[in-house]
Amino acid sequence: MYELGKTPLHELHQQLGGKMVEFAGYSMPVQYPLGVKKEHEHTRTSCGLFDVSHMGQIVVRGPEPAQALESLVCADIVGLREGMQRYALFTGTEGGILDDLMVVNAGDHLYLVVNAACKAQDIAHLRMGLGSEYEVEELDRGLLALQGPKAADVMARLCPDACKMTFMQHSRHDMAGIPVWISRSGYTGEDGFEISVAAEQCEALARQLLNETEVEPIGLGARDSLRLEAGLCLYGHDIDQTTTPVEAGLIWAVGKSRRYGGEREAGFLGADIILHQIQAKDHQRKRVGLLGEGRAPVREGAELYSEDDRHIGQVTSGSFGPSVGKPVAMGYVSIDDAELGNVVYAEVRGKRLPMTIARMPFVEPGYYRG
Repeated sequence: MYELGKTPLHELHQQLGGKMVEFAGYSMPVQYPLGVKKEHEHTRTSCGLFDVSHMGQIVVRGPEPAQALESLVCADIVGLREGMQRYALFTGTEGGILDDLMVVNAGDHLYLVVNAACKAQDIAHLRMGLGSEYEVEELDRGLLALQGPKAADVMARLCPDACKMTFMQHSRHDMAGIPVWISRSGYTGEDGFEISVAAEQCEALARQLLNETEVEPIGLGARDSLRLEAGLCLYGHDIDQTTTPVEAGLIWAVGKSRRYGGEREAGFLGADIILHQIQAKDHQRKRVGLLGEGRAPVREGAELYSEDDRHIGQVTSGSFGPSVGKPVAMGYVSIDDAELGNVVYAEVRGKRLPMTIARMPFVEPGYYRG
């Protein structure tokens, strides 16, 4: 029996009445006394604080690190301006997704944020793929996400300069007397900020934020329903080593400069398969959004069928969407059945529940673009 990892906020979660569960090898709060539904609604209308310190924070240093990283990801990293971050995918030789991550151009180095469950393999992958010329360092830092339409109001009091940032910008600041790295981004579909802070100062900063009247602590349960409504993938569920970026509807994450005809075309693992799928449009399945009826959620693993009883796919994430007022899900269906508005049937406890293929995100994004 291995011991679960603990974030720098572990004791604070317990003091706040967090219900702790195992997640990606860590003890994490799934909810607080407010409850998942109210935590979700509070984030959509005001401002929520999430502990995401279990994520891997990594620095890559060496000669031309952006060019080197492009051998492992399909994004345009060379073209990423200093002070900006970009969503990227580690791809494998068969075209599958090994992990999704954020990459920041921090000037003389790259700063990466990777998924908790993948960070050990990601670090090994980076070290092997980049070689001994490059230093790959895992950082001992906390990571907080302040999310919601009132996040900027809170930040205006504690770190006014951060409010000048737009979506996907990244910079270093002093916040309530604490040095921090801030990006204007998040995983809820709302405006917000992700704040990296030294582990030993994480609790002090979290308490400062929770003292603000708009801010409530939010657990993993609401984080999941918020990201699902926002149409955002969860690694290991909606994307994994068996899904390509094209099947997953993430073609936009393949930089134009990395595609056929681009100035740095291919050059990443699985490029032949991924770029062929983009060009030939011959992939057999596609990730889609699904809207249910009534209130019964359709969970991960539910099989999907056509009206004429053909098995056409499977749900990969599903919940009741409090902001949508209906069950929401995403999953993969055969490409011939993936048309918007098509009605499919999810098998739940022996019953077939109708679901309509719908455009994602299910809620209007609130990202601040200036």
